[in-house]
Amino acid sequence: MSKTVVLKCGGSTVNQLSESFFQSLHALVENNWKVMIVHGGGPDITNMLKALNIETEFVGGQRKTTEAVLAVAEMVLAGKINKQLTNLLQQKELKAIGISGSDGRTLQADYLNKETLGLVGKVTTVDTSIVSLLMENGYIPVMAPLARTVTNETLNVNADLAAAAIAYALGAEKFLFVTDVPGILDGEKQLIDKITPSEIETLINNEVITGGMIPKVQSAAATLSDVCKEVMIVSGQQAFIEDDQFKGTKIVSEKEVLS
Repeated sequence: MSKTVVLKCGGSTVNQLSESFFQSLHALVENNWKVMIVHGGGPDITNMLKALNIETEFVGGQRKTTEAVLAVAEMVLAGKINKQLTNLLQQKELKAIGISGSDGRTLQADYLNKETLGLVGKVTTVDTSIVSLLMENGYIPVMAPLARTVTNETLNVNADLAAAAIAYALGAEKFLFVTDVPGILDGEKQLIDKITPSEIETLINNEVITGGMIPKVQSAAATLSDVCKEVMIVSGQQAFIEDDQFKGTKIVSEKEVLS
């Protein structure tokens, strides 16, 4: 019986995926896992906006998306990065098809806060028809985090939240955040196998987790829910599965520890 795994790859991670990472994907496929990838693209969007002299601002850590910014985001996400990652998978002999969350109303969204954030969406409905059809036929769907409103407007969606929504809708057994580190490390630089959101905050307060790792672990922890009871942080620069075991840090809810 097949199981489903959703991987979220950050925009900066896409360019750093190793041969071992692709071997792990092959291992999943060979072991009858259905695989889906959702990617981001923040750094490339920022670079393109700078190149085109389009002003951008962040509100509470999120990019305000004007019509000009959305045009660039759609070009970079659904164009450059999506096709780059899809092509890379195909070069590694993995069957992949690139799509946007706005295709076939896969991701339907409403405005998160139109006044302050502009054309940024929160996912309200997920139609898994297209991605399920692709996975049933042995393809890896590679999805750009764009969505449509009920009135058919395109919205930019946070890639972490888009990936969490699709994982939830698919009933995925595994949800992996692919990063440039093997997982969360303790004060002795040893890999932590399992951790809760409150333990993560303690490590942040004690400056064990620092810098760019903070938003990564907080984003991963924020996707926990009653359905998605565990999220893993794994490395895109090494194998994340060995002997049928996933390697990385498992983030579980406080309730899972107590139960």
